[in-house]
Amino acid sequence: MAAATRDTSKATLASKVSCHLIHALSIHGQTYRLDSMHGCLNVDEIVRLIAHELVASSGKGSAVCLACCRKSFEDPVLDALWATQDALPTLLESLPSDIWKEDEYSVSASKTCLFSFVNFPIQKTFERPPTPMEWARFRKYARRMRELRQYFTPDSVSPETFSVMQSCTVDEPLLPNLRTLDLMGVDGRLTPFIPLFVSPRTTSITLIFKSGLPDREAAIASTITTLPTLCPDLQEIALYNLPRSPVITAAVSGMVLVTNRNTLRELRVDSPLTEEASEALYKLPNLHGLEVIIKRETRLPSASLPNLTRLAIACDNENDWPQLFHGATLGSLGCVDFYLESEQIGDFFEAFKEAGLSSSIQKTLSRFTIIVGYPWIPNYSSLLPFTQLVDLRIGISCDGGCPSRVDDGIVISLSRAMPKLEILELGFSPCGQSTTGVTTKGLLALARHCPKLSTLCVHLRVASLGEPPGIPGMDPNSGSATSWADCALAQLIVGETPVPEGSAMVIALTLLRIFPRLGFIESTGEAYEGWKKVENAINRSREIIDFSGKRCSLVMA
Repeated sequence: MAAATRDTSKATLASKVSCHLIHALSIHGQTYRLDSMHGCLNVDEIVRLIAHELVASSGKGSAVCLACCRKSFEDPVLDALWATQDALPTLLESLPSDIWKEDEYSVSASKTCLFSFVNFPIQKTFERPPTPMEWARFRKYARRMRELRQYFTPDSVSPETFSVMQSCTVDEPLLPNLRTLDLMGVDGRLTPFIPLFVSPRTTSITLIFKSGLPDREAAIASTITTLPTLCPDLQEIALYNLPRSPVITAAVSGMVLVTNRNTLRELRVDSPLTEEASEALYKLPNLHGLEVIIKRETRLPSASLPNLTRLAIACDNENDWPQLFHGATLGSLGCVDFYLESEQIGDFFEAFKEAGLSSSIQKTLSRFTIIVGYPWIPNYSSLLPFTQLVDLRIGISCDGGCPSRVDDGIVISLSRAMPKLEILELGFSPCGQSTTGVTTKGLLALARHCPKLSTLCVHLRVASLGEPPGIPGMDPNSGSATSWADCALAQLIVGETPVPEGSAMVIALTLLRIFPRLGFIESTGEAYEGWKKVENAINRSREIIDFSGKRCSLVMA
């Protein structure tokens, strides 16, 4: 506690000092004398906090001035300016301009494509290699980088650029102090150069490959297997858009087996694992987040993950995943996400209830999400034991016929069992084809039992909202109104649910009475105009009687 208080005090002091410095430098410019300033400027930790505050508060110009005026600020300011980079070209531009030969039309093996600050591609060719002094200047900035996030486009950075950097880097990693590497849109040509950017200090790696790289499986697999060796203290690994093949499965499984089991905190891979890798994975002592694919008929061990807080599972067989939960040690699990591709899902929620009760996660689970790729009619009553849920999202598409059977009974049961709900989404964007739906009665129950509910997505029976607003007990001046007057609902997702002609004002008054803080209505397709009228009616009503002090804003998804 004392250490945390000291850190907070230092950060507060740094923030105040940085504000004074920005003001002083804006008045005196670079001629401002810093010699007579507070003695805290002789403390390196304080100076670095100030530099960080200046850069974070858009005071980069002031930070540069400080670095020019006082030698002790040079390294801290440069470290803060270069710590996080969103593109490689920024670093490449630290090389002198005369080593590049602009050649917009020719194509050669040494050509590289850089991005200018206005995001227009500029084709350049190496006129000559950098001298040792020029490369030393480049490394001066490269070694300060802690985070690199690069999205690759077809013309952003070519493999020839990486070849040049690789040939110049012989004594140490290109980015020796890089902690976080995020590379998105990686294609097969760039895959072999991924090791160029990591170092023994890298602890977080996210690689998102371009889709459709079956001919690059060997290169991708080779790169994946080298990561634990190059980065012995990895804490977070995320690999997406991996080709589905035995080669990739073997590579990812091998990576899991040799990664430091004591440091790994997050693992997110969209590839199946071998049984040996699964056995090791579900016993990692310090794992906090896990996202995996479970292939059909894979034998899984009972999980022993005492520190796991987030779990995401993609599977195509409803009978595979429950093995993880039965008798499992999951005392910290708060979030579970499922992605199902099976056409025969069955009573999934009942299976989840049995698995959850056997592992006691009903006491800790706060978020539950399931995305289903095929029509499905779930049994919501099996979710009632999970009383600590704050976020419940059931993603079922209405394409090919609406499967929704959500009505007042389901909503009332859920609201009574889960009073902590803040987000409730039962289905994707609602359609206008459902034969059932939630009426005023169900909405009142939600407002009464779930006062913190902020986002709601359900199929509505809009006709019930268009009836005369003589709802018992809804007089805001009566004591009975307090049971729902404080409901926090701000976002209502109605999708393609149509609004009956001429009922916009009555619907607006009903919604405003039940949810006085409603401020965001999302509709799609032909239903948009009708809900636009409801929005206008809500805003006009608020001009007469201010229910919440907030205007309603309708958006079209």
